[in-house]
Amino acid sequence: MGTKKARAGRDLSTFLVWFDTEYTTLDLDRARLLQVAMMITDGDLRRVGPPESDVRLAIRLPPSARLSPWVEENLQPLVATCRSAEAVTAAEADRRLVAALEKALGPDVDKVTKRPVLAGNSVHADWWLARRFLPGFLARLHYRQMDVTALKLEWLRRDPSFDFEKESGEIVRRYFPGALIGPDERHDAHYDAQASAAELAFYRKHLLSRPPRPARGPGGAAKKGRRA
Repeated sequence: MGTKKARAGRDLSTFLVWFDTEYTTLDLDRARLLQVAMMITDGDLRRVGPPESDVRLAIRLPPSARLSPWVEENLQPLVATCRSAEAVTAAEADRRLVAALEKALGPDVDKVTKRPVLAGNSVHADWWLARRFLPGFLARLHYRQMDVTALKLEWLRRDPSFDFEKESGEIVRRYFPGALIGPDERHDAHYDAQASAAELAFYRKHLLSRPPRPARGPGGAAKKGRRA
């Protein structure tokens, strides 16, 4: 009884589970996973655990799997890895993602509103694939999502001449100092998960920054000594 109450009382909803996938085609009903990556931060974009605790897995791909022309042209090394002994099944990836979540944040909590939030760019597509292939992982997440693409669209509406250069490792590390980036990681799910965190930090600084609202006392009045 006491354990169940403790689990129900924990609130993990301020944590962000940065998640990204590579897959075989943009037709998500037919797509198969090629790669999954996960990184966890708190609400202030500070890593939970060292970079080495991130999940980065190639998913086993049968030789008969159909690939889009873009994937065939741009993801050849990843596809080769997916057809090697290094790759794991989607079921094994699901198990490892759940294990990494529990190691970082503890056991699952009972209420969906107290679970950590899925985060990333166009993360609805990753959610859709997780719904198909990674049910255990998805079951441990909040029903809300932090989709950085929404902020990207608003930023470009205001200033279409300047976009966040997510392909630049230097810029990613500037806004997300905890990034673990190799020399050439374009079209890599792990890189993209970290770049999404950096991009959110960029928008927080340049698009969302504003003075904090005054704290209020029990009666609703602003506390003295606090600036608006």
